[in-house]
Amino acid sequence: MSHDAVPPVNGEAEVLDAAGSLVEAFGAHDTAAYFASFAPDATFLFHTHDRPLRSREAYRELWTSWEQDGFQVVSCASSDRHVQVLTDDVAVFTHRVHTVVRTGAAEESLDERETIVFRREAGGRWSAVHEHLSPMAVS
Repeated sequence: MSHDAVPPVNGEAEVLDAAGSLVEAFGAHDTAAYFASFAPDATFLFHTHDRPLRSREAYRELWTSWEQDGFQVVSCASSDRHVQVLTDDVAVFTHRVHTVVRTGAAEESLDERETIVFRREAGGRWSAVHEHLSPMAVS
């Protein structure tokens, strides 16, 4: 590499920030900020849903139906965070997520693992383009 060449940007800290904002918005049930974290063409695989969701809009429609049934996120805590920066524009974020949700009057605690693929958009912003949620293995 010549002395004038600029090394590729390591996006690890930026991806951790983007993931943190996404998790924070989810945990606060801030629907607008949460869905703004995803690209319009994002896809979603949830162990709690019978089929893949092929767009942010499809997920938003499902979310709205959950809210109509009394769904609300009470809290969300992320741990065991890891980022793999694959290219200057693609990174994979994995973590363990503990969520408390309310469905009507009842609260439920969920322990899950999640993988979120991020893509760097024009302007440098990292957007989530794929989310896969799995239940934590019982040991």
